[in-house]
Amino acid sequence: MEEQPGLSEQYTRASPWPVFVALGLVLTEFGVFLGNYLLPVGVGGVLLLETSVVGILRESGYVDSLWPASLGVGLLVGGVGVALLTVGRFNRGVALAGAGGIAVLAAVGFFCYERGYL
Repeated sequence: MEEQPGLSEQYTRASPWPVFVALGLVLTEFGVFLGNYLLPVGVGGVLLLETSVVGILRESGYVDSLWPASLGVGLLVGGVGVALLTVGRFNRGVALAGAGGIAVLAAVGFFCYERGYL
């Protein structure tokens, strides 16, 4: 009989991503709700959240390369940000659109790096 039921030798370490997802959510809401001067904190929180999602996808084996996942997440978040800007949600829209744009630029950088252009 096993001494430690439910444990597997396959998983030797814990994933760090849940901590970063929680921190990204907190920073995003902190920066968006507290207004104009802390809006960069909101953008940083969204970037941390996007990076965590891409890291989770990469770690779990759903994607082989970083740039398609980063491009998809960046376009999705940026599109939601632009949609929020059109309906008058300025702080949240700017945070999401800015972070989406930065994620798309990061995806271009990942693509160039993986293809050997950098």
